[in-house]
Amino acid sequence: MSAFIRTIRKLRGEAAALPPAHPASSIALAWLGGALAIAATAGLSEGAGAMLILGSFGASAVLIFGFPDVPFSQPRNIVAGHVLSTLIGLIFLHAFGATWWSVALAAGTAIAVMMATRTVHPPAGSNPVIVYLAQPDWSFLLAPTLLGSLVLVAVATLYLNLSREARYPKYWW
Repeated sequence: MSAFIRTIRKLRGEAAALPPAHPASSIALAWLGGALAIAATAGLSEGAGAMLILGSFGASAVLIFGFPDVPFSQPRNIVAGHVLSTLIGLIFLHAFGATWWSVALAAGTAIAVMMATRTVHPPAGSNPVIVYLAQPDWSFLLAPTLLGSLVLVAVATLYLNLSREARYPKYWW
């Protein structure tokens, strides 16, 4: 059988069952946590007159409040993943300009660095693309990236420990 036919057959998937539905109470708690976290970053942005929010933070909220116990949702992964990915995006932007190939290499490099440092946070993989689109200066690393991700972690730590029995985080650094 040719590799092409095997590949085509793989496209059918495994026909695995869907994951179980989330209880309504978990959905409601995740909704409220996500709303509070984004409200905190957006509200602090307005109050401080400095941007503290990134588009990727919405996806971070999905992981943090919907799946708080997985490695991707731990503070180390959230903060380091966002900072490393943004730093890589800024390095590639300032070294090579806003080109299709520099953003591609920045995104690939961000994935590899997060994997190598055990700080994978999937939403942070979009940060090099955000940098490519916004073309910010180096201060973007501090605000919104670092400060905004710290706000997310602070809200998550407080909210998740008040709203459920399990502890958050599973680990810090």
